[in-house]
Amino acid sequence: MLTKPQLENFREKLTTRKVQIEKNLAGTALELDGMRELELNDEGDYAATSAKTIVDSAILVQQRKELNEIELALDKIKQGTYGICEMCEEPIGLPRLEVKNFARFCIACREITEKEQQ
Repeated sequence: MLTKPQLENFREKLTTRKVQIEKNLAGTALELDGMRELELNDEGDYAATSAKTIVDSAILVQQRKELNEIELALDKIKQGTYGICEMCEEPIGLPRLEVKNFARFCIACREITEKEQQ
């Protein structure tokens, strides 16, 4: 079971990351809007802009997914269920939470879910 100081530490880390992602999402969205308004003079300009847009879109998708995971983890802290595996309901190890603050599964259950997704 996590101590109050440990929970507070994770809450702070998650909140900081959430703010950073929200800034990134806002900045990337503005950048994408700006690209749509560019006057592209040739195929090279268009190709370069398209490639950057594709990469930025992929980053946006990944960051939105991470943001959802962070919000879920913050809700779990409020509900008192943070650090508990969603599958086996055992505590998620502290080393795992340190690496991935928004982990939803212990390592054993994560491996099971990854195999099921393949």
